[in-house]
Amino acid sequence: MKNYDWIVIGGGITGSALSYELAKKGLKVLLLEKELNPQNATRYSYGGLAYWSGTDKLSRQLCQEGIEIHRNLSEELGTDTEFRELDLLLTIPTEDDPKTVAQSYNKFAIHPQLLDVQQACELEPLLNPNEISGGLKLPHGHIHPQKTNQAYQQAFVKLGGEIKIESVRQLLQKGNAITGVITSTEEYHSQHTVVCAGGLSRSILQKVGITLDLYFTHAQLIMTPPVEIKLRTLVMPAILKRLMVESDVKEFGWDNPRSDIIADVMEPGAIQFLDGSFCLGQISQIRTDPMAKIDIMSSEKTIRKEIGKILPALQELPGTLHNCLVAFTPYSNYLMGKIEELTGLYLFSGFTSTLIFAPPLARRFANWVTKDSEQIPVINQSIRI
Repeated sequence: MKNYDWIVIGGGITGSALSYELAKKGLKVLLLEKELNPQNATRYSYGGLAYWSGTDKLSRQLCQEGIEIHRNLSEELGTDTEFRELDLLLTIPTEDDPKTVAQSYNKFAIHPQLLDVQQACELEPLLNPNEISGGLKLPHGHIHPQKTNQAYQQAFVKLGGEIKIESVRQLLQKGNAITGVITSTEEYHSQHTVVCAGGLSRSILQKVGITLDLYFTHAQLIMTPPVEIKLRTLVMPAILKRLMVESDVKEFGWDNPRSDIIADVMEPGAIQFLDGSFCLGQISQIRTDPMAKIDIMSSEKTIRKEIGKILPALQELPGTLHNCLVAFTPYSNYLMGKIEELTGLYLFSGFTSTLIFAPPLARRFANWVTKDSEQIPVINQSIRI
């Protein structure tokens, strides 16, 4: 039997950043990840840092904290995260009015620059001018998400943290307290256990009777090897249909998981990493069974077809389709804090714009733990966060 101050479940960017920040405070931390090479949302991510996207005082402050962390993170962690400043180009479909779409972005901390078709194509020459009515340009940051995650983990281990590649079978419970976890090979004990398991967080919590407004999509995208063609910007659609689907998510019968597609959204976008490889995406499907099988051939065909409309030169690039679960909550940018019903259980998941919000919130979480634990937010099943 092994004892820790904190057990962190999930080795994606949320769990890795939080483990690192807790270890920086001198705490004994165990990070559990079920796979040596996890197929998670961190690995299959564009790597964008939307520091312009704050809509209120808190989110704007977190965006500012997040971009400052990323600007200095390579030096802090001792490993290159491939951070860079990069233009984000949001494409506007031909059937939509550019001025109306631009006005919908006025709620954000930084307003976009509205581009006509010619200006958009000058910014990104790979665009098909016949498929857009204009574009929105925003300042954006970019990292290599997998390398950043590995950098967090390496720094965590240097601080004395432990990483175990073991699947969590269940949380250990004594009365109304969570006292640790049982994995596929071992039993670990701690006064504090935090769930950072992304799309699997919901099922982990349900095993101890906790059901929150935390859901997931099955995301699918294509990863390519390095190629000679060059993309100047991060390209995404200006109208995100996925957010509209997620707002209705409670109606989809999550208590009786289904493998069939309940909702299906395709949002054509592309990013090129510094080594020349691409991420092309993405499909977001609502299937309430986290283990649902994906029709890989159909998804790849759809992505290539839609990418071909916007960025024709990328349609036939060699690449492999991947899928992963992406956690979200329809009520906020994240769910973070104590689970009120069970002592010793915490949640750090459900982020929108995870890569910009998770690092500063992980730092704040560690500060709450070590300086004034009473300030840690409380998550109640009966309250919509």
